[in-house]
Amino acid sequence: MTCAIVRELDSLDALLRQKGQLNCCVVQGLDLSKAELDWTKVSCKGAIFLGCKFPPGIGVCQLSEKGALLFPEFSGLPYDSYRSQLYTREELMDGWSVEEDLSLDKRVYDHFVKHGKTNPDIVEALAERLHDHAIDDAMTDLLEGRVEGDGRKKVVAVMGGHGTSRADPWFRCVAHLTRRLTIEGYFIASGGGPGMMEAANLGAYLAGVSADELDAMLDELATAPVYTSEGYLEAAQKVIDKHPTGHSSLAVPTWFYGHEPTNMFSAHVAKYFSNSIREDGLLAIAQHGIVFSPGSAGTTQEIFQDATQNHYATFGNISPMVFLSKERYTEETDIWPCLKDLAKGRDYERYLLLSDEVEEVVQFIKDHPPVPSTGVFM
Repeated sequence: MTCAIVRELDSLDALLRQKGQLNCCVVQGLDLSKAELDWTKVSCKGAIFLGCKFPPGIGVCQLSEKGALLFPEFSGLPYDSYRSQLYTREELMDGWSVEEDLSLDKRVYDHFVKHGKTNPDIVEALAERLHDHAIDDAMTDLLEGRVEGDGRKKVVAVMGGHGTSRADPWFRCVAHLTRRLTIEGYFIASGGGPGMMEAANLGAYLAGVSADELDAMLDELATAPVYTSEGYLEAAQKVIDKHPTGHSSLAVPTWFYGHEPTNMFSAHVAKYFSNSIREDGLLAIAQHGIVFSPGSAGTTQEIFQDATQNHYATFGNISPMVFLSKERYTEETDIWPCLKDLAKGRDYERYLLLSDEVEEVVQFIKDHPPVPSTGVFM
């Protein structure tokens, strides 16, 4: 069966507006058991129903005979494979307390470790893949402006060490950088975990406060410096309590590293099971640039993944690669000269910056919007 999908329907109102004309539509995760539809008159040739509930008497055979394809619900899982929206901080943290962590985030992670992280059975593997596809789809809705109604977002991602202390000067630098980029109209994305990832989402969240106020919040957070510190999540919650309506940003974490907490400063959380899909996707959406703050092996891997995307113009455009910390990238490692040599003569050579200064980075990103690659040497 082949059918050009004409519409994705992830709300009951959207479905009812179709007035029973569902040909070539995708209907995702809806409870249709009480929908006021005359199912005998519904047209659904080429339609795909993902994890939907139907009224009694409406079964797979009836809809299949009309030309529909049905993906059934999965039972006994702590996550919804067909969710239509990204996660929120509140949803993932629901059930958490200082005394005991019964949060959704923890329950999904525990299930994943037991059933899905290594050698999952076929049902679990399919459930995880469908979940991650749903996250892909929901993230696309966000970045193309359909969630917040603000048009296509200009994404800048920040990479860096997950173990970086909140008291580290580079943590502070990243927070100030993402605050400034958010003010300039960019949309910040991070890997969603602690360390530099938290700094990135924090700065974006507090874009509405002054630089001095941000410094005060950073001082408070530094009392619980790393994610294993007592009071780590409570310190973040105190910042949120003082500033309950922060600016929007995106976190893209994974349950593969689920022992690390998802940071609490992103409005939207695209949490994946597959770390490889998550990593490649995060790099791909950052069309307006990536800032590589100090990090270790994981950050180094991401640097060369991004360089590959720029080198071969994998997604059609080239975009800035900013290296934050001259000491890290020229003295402690040879990554900067290596990248400069790799990019020599290529279009993206002029899209590389090594800097220690927030304002220089902001201006560089503004001056170097994504452009199509010529596909030839300069």
